Amino acid sequence: MNNKIKGKSIIIVLIICYVFYIFISQQITMHKIKSQISDKKIEEQKVKEKNQKLQDEVKMSKSDMYIEKLARERLGLIKQGETPVIDSKN
Repeated sequence: MNNKIKGKSIIIVLIICYVFYIFISQQITMHKIKSQISDKKIEEQKVKEKNQKLQDEVKMSKSDMYIEKLARERLGLIKQGETPVIDSKN
């Protein structure tokens, strides 16, 4: 009779250990998934910000002021009557 009680106790302990193992394993998996979700949300926000900057740049590139700015900066063009200034640092 004593062996039956020990056998049942061992089985119960093993079942409890298995349940705890499953529970802890699921918690670890859930934590990893939450971390991945958080990382993806941050990445999504960065992509949205970059997208907005690019959309703003596209809008601005269609304006005459932007075209003039690029011509002045990249091509060194000046308006009639302006005095060119040479930057010796470059």
